Amino acid sequence: MPPPITPSTESRLPWRRTMSRVEEEASGGIGTWERLAITDRPEGVRLSVQVRPKSSRSTILGVREGSLEVAVTAPPADGAANAEVIRLLARALEVRNRDIEIAVGTSSRSKVIAVHGLNAMETRARLERARR
Repeated sequence: MPPPITPSTESRLPWRRTMSRVEEEASGGIGTWERLAITDRPEGVRLSVQVRPKSSRSTILGVREGSLEVAVTAPPADGAANAEVIRLLARALEVRNRDIEIAVGTSSRSKVIAVHGLNAMETRARLERARR
């Protein structure tokens, strides 16, 4: 008999990887924009991003465990997924592509993105607006 499903193990089940928008809002904490870890720096902000390459569409999925979760259609080869992440975030944050760079994790699904010219409050507000 398999072990019982508890709230701590439920999130690790393959069919429960992401919450729907309704579940996210109803949970009252998990997935809220306030939990997104954004660090103010003199040149702008840095935020943690989890990338899902080879998805059916490019979109911002929400916040999970302090990281912005995004899906991109490009495969993780030859920097195609990285370029698409930059384009997606530039569009969402209403900045130029050159104002966004991958500071850490160019070959990983977990990345730290640097956004030049914005502060944490502006970044959070623009991401939340783009998600709607």
